[in-house]
Amino acid sequence: MPSILTRRTFVKGLAAGSLLGGLGLWRTPVWALNGAAPVNELSGNEFELFIGETPVNFTGSARTAMTINGSLPGPLLRWREGDTVTLRVRNRLTADTSIHWHGILLPANMDGVPGLSFHGIEPGGVYVYQFKVRQHGTYWYHSHSGLQEQAGVYGPLVIEAKEPEPFQYDRDYVVMLSDWTDEDPARLMKTLKKQSDYYNFHKRTVGDFINDVGEKGWGATVADRTMWAQMNMNPTDIADVSGATYTFLLNGQAPDDNFTWLFRPGEKLRLRLINGSAMTYFDVRIPGLKMTVVAADGLHVKPVSVDELRIAVAETYDVIVEPESEAYTLFAQAMDRSGYARGTLATRAGMSAAVPALDPRPLVSMDDMGMGGMDHGSMDMSAMDHSAMGPMQDHPDSENNNPLVDMQAMITAPKLDDPGLGLRNNGRRVLTYADLRSTFEDPDGRDPSRTIELHLTGHMEKFAWSFNGIKFSDAEPLRLKYGERIRLVLVNDTMMTHPIHLHGMWSDLEDENGNFQVRKHTIDMPPGSRRSYRVTADALGRWAYHCHLLYHMETGMFREVRVEE
Repeated sequence: MPSILTRRTFVKGLAAGSLLGGLGLWRTPVWALNGAAPVNELSGNEFELFIGETPVNFTGSARTAMTINGSLPGPLLRWREGDTVTLRVRNRLTADTSIHWHGILLPANMDGVPGLSFHGIEPGGVYVYQFKVRQHGTYWYHSHSGLQEQAGVYGPLVIEAKEPEPFQYDRDYVVMLSDWTDEDPARLMKTLKKQSDYYNFHKRTVGDFINDVGEKGWGATVADRTMWAQMNMNPTDIADVSGATYTFLLNGQAPDDNFTWLFRPGEKLRLRLINGSAMTYFDVRIPGLKMTVVAADGLHVKPVSVDELRIAVAETYDVIVEPESEAYTLFAQAMDRSGYARGTLATRAGMSAAVPALDPRPLVSMDDMGMGGMDHGSMDMSAMDHSAMGPMQDHPDSENNNPLVDMQAMITAPKLDDPGLGLRNNGRRVLTYADLRSTFEDPDGRDPSRTIELHLTGHMEKFAWSFNGIKFSDAEPLRLKYGERIRLVLVNDTMMTHPIHLHGMWSDLEDENGNFQVRKHTIDMPPGSRRSYRVTADALGRWAYHCHLLYHMETGMFREVRVEE
């Protein structure tokens, strides 16, 4: 069985050498041993997986993780496009569990969402997933039961293409980013419900106030503080959960472990970037190396060369790099700059390169949230300077006077060419959604027959999240007719960034003129953004549609989509 990749082996010496070794739970903890294929890789058509518990230690404190086949992340699964795969998943936990194959096209009863596509896997039970593989590329898999994904139930998935791909490389490496907490995930969520900014250790100080007065003047600074106070919000709320509790992992290893991939100078490396975290956006770069993005969410895109990219929770990107020197740092800093994951590309084991300092922590502005033009110090919409604005954003009636909605964006835009909060004008070439162009034309070709608009809503202080101000338990399903082509329009009425995932069907993102741009399975929604994409309802059944920030999904930002004859 595969190993766990940890910063410190749980109970060094005696336990690791005798107890765990005797149980067969410990083997060489590397994914790229001597630059060769990963030890914990499973390939073929038939797979045996078990979900259980395994001791881990990422922080100096012993904890128990939920794992797949005894490792965190779970084993790399390698499939072939066109094959039929069979996966027997056994539950060794004391609670129900499940596996969802993220971004994979399959029958609804194979999708792995308890309550929608099946009943879940009972303790001691087994569920057999079997389906034909209809795509290729880089994906991942994870539990869709409670908060198990945060506890370690996730792993990478690579599907080999049937036809030659339009780019070449010498080595193929997985880079799976995630976040780990020593806290019980259920307790963490209760903490957020009690105090949503509990993990924000970077609130503005008296020193910041004095600096702002020197830069903007007393009146503007007081007005700004007053406005934020009236909204019960804080411009430093970039992420709900931070490095105050998270250890950021790369292929299951903490930064000090220096996970290493080997190469020979002049080789081309394919790095398959996967964000398998529960709540963390990562900004990824390799100082000294350009990254050529060749695929997004598993599908080929027209190559684009960048210095840096933001990878939302649940997204994947494939990049080609050509290292020449002896060592490079792959640096993945959290969007809120509260920590980072890190690995090394090197010509031999044991090498490392300089690790960059974290970038300055960004602040959310009123413009970011679609509230630009507001009269400082006033929450009265009539005080807004409409002359400098575009059309005002409409909102559904269900948002009005709703205790689950604490703000509404007034001016929205697609923001496809915006690198994002904390990445603007940083001196590096940063990937934007506007750069992503599929290598193929719109696979459907039809104009949408109707439009469905949904608003991403929330209440920061209550830590309540929803669509249109209606949490999942009170919402009716979205009903689609089998075969129809629809347009989904999302409007972000919150100050947070949300990665939105529709199960079972592709999401075809449109450009600012309504033309097909790129096919994805997860659409990132920054604050104040309005983005549209087309969906072909070509998969019968009940499907999940939700924010992929785990604690947002669990507290209500979830809908059921029903595709019916």
